[in-house]
Amino acid sequence: MSDQAPSLREYWPKRYTIAGLSIAAMFVCYMDRVNISVAIIPMSKELGWDPEVQGTILSSFFVGYLLTQIIGGRLADRLGGKLVLGFAVLIWSVFTFITPFASLAGIAGLILARIGMGAGEGVALPAIYSIYGRWLPGQERARAIGATYSAIPLGIVFGLLVTPWIVLNFGWQWAFYSFGLFGVVWFVIWHYAVTSYPDDHPSISSHERELIGKDAAPITATESPPWKILLSSPAVWAIIVSSFCANWGTYVLLAWLPTYVNKGLNVDFSAVGFFAMFPYIAAFLFFNVAGAIADHLAKRGWQTTTIRKSMQTIGFGGPALILMFVGYVESAPAAIALMTLANIFIAFSAGGYIVNHFDIAPRYAGVLMGLSNTAGTVPGIIGVYVSGLILGWTDSWTLVFQVAAAIYLFGLIFYLLFASGKRLFD
Repeated sequence: MSDQAPSLREYWPKRYTIAGLSIAAMFVCYMDRVNISVAIIPMSKELGWDPEVQGTILSSFFVGYLLTQIIGGRLADRLGGKLVLGFAVLIWSVFTFITPFASLAGIAGLILARIGMGAGEGVALPAIYSIYGRWLPGQERARAIGATYSAIPLGIVFGLLVTPWIVLNFGWQWAFYSFGLFGVVWFVIWHYAVTSYPDDHPSISSHERELIGKDAAPITATESPPWKILLSSPAVWAIIVSSFCANWGTYVLLAWLPTYVNKGLNVDFSAVGFFAMFPYIAAFLFFNVAGAIADHLAKRGWQTTTIRKSMQTIGFGGPALILMFVGYVESAPAAIALMTLANIFIAFSAGGYIVNHFDIAPRYAGVLMGLSNTAGTVPGIIGVYVSGLILGWTDSWTLVFQVAAAIYLFGLIFYLLFASGKRLFD
């Protein structure tokens, strides 16, 4: 009988590896997504693209992203999250890598590459939800989802900071080569470290398997969701409309903020990433803060509906007020400070519509996430393109931001009228 102490590998829960690599996948996802927002500045100068063409290229990503939201979750439920998420990351990383080659084929080739990349990234969150449902105990899922969403602004900040340095030192093409290779490395690690289900893992402990098994979702989906009933509920539409309105502002800023900093605020290209990162650092911090506040209010006895509507009032009302006037500010530090404050307010949606799925339909929360994410993808196509048209026709950043502000206000009114925190579906 050996007296040797158990190794760190034996102590380390396998679900932590699953969650850590899933969080890393979201980091890679948004790192890859944002790099073109910076690289398009020298690309458009070299290739002669006007703002309307830039808007078309930036928005084309969301065509692919729109198509795979719901099917991604269904495939993960049926085929296993390891396979679906793994190949999703590999697919979008390959399309990231070939972006410079696609641009040689003209705008059409580049648009096709962006659609392919979007199709890969659209699978990510639904697949991660599927994986967490099978690998994480119920009491750990909320923290894991919070950490996963926190990886989004971190990936954006990394992309904003690193892409200008790569472009200035190696050329804009290497922003895509290097980021694409990053995802391939992730895929190799994922392939060897992960299984779709705990029972398939060769070295999981019996204690961990038992802990997970108490709350694990079924291995396969056996029942179709009641689409007609769900889509006839005003509370469901409150979430769907809120996702659309929230992402109009989010995607417009994600796509155009580097260009606004460079051309609208006259910041040197080398400093674009530095200025543009502050709103996303604020988002990373305050998504966690807002969730903690919402949970604290619930423990103090606040009604769930009151919490959701109060948090959403801050989440939409705050950025609407700021975006209505930020276009008139000419100082770069002042404008970025206001944008940062807007992102702090936006983060309060974490205690509003973002978590509302679990309140009204816990059994169908994944389906509602797919529906709301699908609706939330439409602004990536329309909003980014329309913003390009506005800039091409009027050269007015003020108008771009005021349109976003008006949509935030519409979303707030709709949510306050129709949202509910009560369980409406079993």
